[in-house]
Amino acid sequence: MAKGYWITTYKSISDMNKIEAYAKLAGPAIEAHGGIYLARGIALATYEAGIKERTVLSVFPSVEAAIAAHDSDGYAAALAALGDGAVREIRIVEGTE
Repeated sequence: MAKGYWITTYKSISDMNKIEAYAKLAGPAIEAHGGIYLARGIALATYEAGIKERTVLSVFPSVEAAIAAHDSDGYAAALAALGDGAVREIRIVEGTE
């Protein structure tokens, strides 16, 4: 079974306190579904239409586990804490291995 990768790119952050509140709740919700953070932070280099803002890459045992994490009550609480603190995009993709 191929792993699932969850990629979050931030377009803008307007409230760092909301980001911190979100992170406290999102981590446990992601980990509860087998997710592990592989990379988190501000992009060190961007190309083409890239935005030099926060990016997070997580890996899950499967795409189904990544989707279940996103759709979980725990992650819903994290999203509520984030509110309008950031504009982001999330993509869940299947690994090639």
